[in-house]
Amino acid sequence: MSKITVEAKDHVLLIGINRPEKMNAFDLEMFMELAENLVKLHADNDLRCGLLFAVGSNFTSGLDLAKWVKVFSSGSFPVLPEGYCDPFGLDESRRVGKPLVMAVQGICYTVGLELMLATDVRVAANDTRFGQIEVKRGIYPVGGATLRLPEEIGWGNAMRYLLTGDEMSAEEAYRMGLVQELTAPGEQFDRALAIAKIIAEQAPLGVQASLRSARLSRIEGHEKAVSRLLPDLQPIMNSEDAREGVQSFLERRKAKFKGC
Repeated sequence: MSKITVEAKDHVLLIGINRPEKMNAFDLEMFMELAENLVKLHADNDLRCGLLFAVGSNFTSGLDLAKWVKVFSSGSFPVLPEGYCDPFGLDESRRVGKPLVMAVQGICYTVGLELMLATDVRVAANDTRFGQIEVKRGIYPVGGATLRLPEEIGWGNAMRYLLTGDEMSAEEAYRMGLVQELTAPGEQFDRALAIAKIIAEQAPLGVQASLRSARLSRIEGHEKAVSRLLPDLQPIMNSEDAREGVQSFLERRKAKFKGC
């Protein structure tokens, strides 16, 4: 049975972490499978949004550390085949170019939190327990937490959890903006899917351009992003979807976008 499942539904690619008997502990095989399946989302024009979730009571207990010792000792991540997407999104040239929504529950440690930081919208069950606990294991986070957590929740808040390895409750994650919505346990997937479907109903070219612009601002700064606003809008204005958007506005109806 595959440790990463995929299913397309209403223009949304459902990507499931499926190793519940091991609390979804993340091994090397899962890393490679996730990288491969993110390409499906990135490259398939019929897919407009992704939803990352996990099977079972917990999102993940973290890295299957015994399997990662040699990798970390080598000083590099596993080499991804040509065309695969970087699950952590640290390599911008290999980052999936479509939105990712994430649903989490139970324990969400180390790699789970770093995967979450690479997604765009997050829904958590109110029983979720987040932990960036690498310092308790003699190492430190290398999947993006040291870069993104301060951006997401502020320097002091990030250091509070990165340097102690303490758990963060779902309520605290929501208060600091790390999580966008909380649900009762068991309802997080349905709510995340509803959000993903709403995203998928919008104009794909506009959604992807919005994502690129926001990421460009975050990585290269506001000035660079501002310089690309109108130049990147210009080709979209000639698209069928842009014409449909205007026409639907004039006719006071819901637009039907094709992604072209």
